[in-house]
Amino acid sequence: MTWLVTGGAGYIGSHVVKALADGGESVVVLDDLSTGDETRIPAGVALERGSVLDRAVLDAVLERHAVTGVVHIAAKKQVGESVARPLFYYHENVGGLQTVLEASAAAGVKRFLFSSSAAVYGMPDVELVTEDTPCQPLSPYGETKLAGEWMVEAVGRAHGMATACMRYFNVAGAASPELGDPGIFNLVPMVFERLEAGRSPLIFGDDYPTADGTCVRDYIHVADIASAHVAAARKLAADPDARLVLNIGKGEGVSVAEMIDVIREVSGHEDIKAEIAPRRAGDPARVVASAERIRTELDWEARHGVREMVESAWAGWRHRHPQG
Repeated sequence: MTWLVTGGAGYIGSHVVKALADGGESVVVLDDLSTGDETRIPAGVALERGSVLDRAVLDAVLERHAVTGVVHIAAKKQVGESVARPLFYYHENVGGLQTVLEASAAAGVKRFLFSSSAAVYGMPDVELVTEDTPCQPLSPYGETKLAGEWMVEAVGRAHGMATACMRYFNVAGAASPELGDPGIFNLVPMVFERLEAGRSPLIFGDDYPTADGTCVRDYIHVADIASAHVAAARKLAADPDARLVLNIGKGEGVSVAEMIDVIREVSGHEDIKAEIAPRRAGDPARVVASAERIRTELDWEARHGVREMVESAWAGWRHRHPQG
């Protein structure tokens, strides 16, 4: 059995590739390297450079490597950019997935994992977000992920594929420094950047109906994201009728203020206090996953805590910014 991981040279993709390879799975990566880095790919794993929008490339890769399962991670993922460029996001994310599904169905692939997002939920007004919580995405990015889930399930049923749609919550950390998040779009690296510049990290609103007034989120270590994919891949291999939609989260809420305090401590910038800024439109007060279904379906649960996430993320930041 060989797994094709699209976007496997990216931040999350490279962790999934490493976990699959470490678990004894045969893996090949397809990545256009627009944001990925080939040095992230483990030794012994083949890299095919190309776009998920290129059907000819996909057909050739699937045949050349006798691919039997696909993990589709390649996508554009910036919420703000998706609002400004909705057609681009629909083209890249929905069009790219359509092309991968077409090629997979034609090649007889029988296992398909799709990288989805908690963005499909929008602003859920619930204590814990279950997989049955109504999906009301607030951005074109979230819409492309929800549409992607519909496509994966429909194609899976039509072509006899076992499928899993994995809804990531707030990803952070690194399995090793060289695999750290190279982007500065998520909370942890954004706070690192401001602290390193001697600037106060920003908290957007401190008047939410939460314990300390700041937004509460479910942070999940990227290594746990990767191990969840390995568990899902094995489930699909064992159950050809599987139709999974799963949250990947810890099931624990951490406030933005609490997270920033951990980041300040780990980075040695405790002297720089956070600054309160106005609320951002569309920020829900609390988004925390229910992790019960993934525990039941895959016998899986997150192993890493918040401090481990921040410490590993900081090691990755120092690896890329050795001079501070």
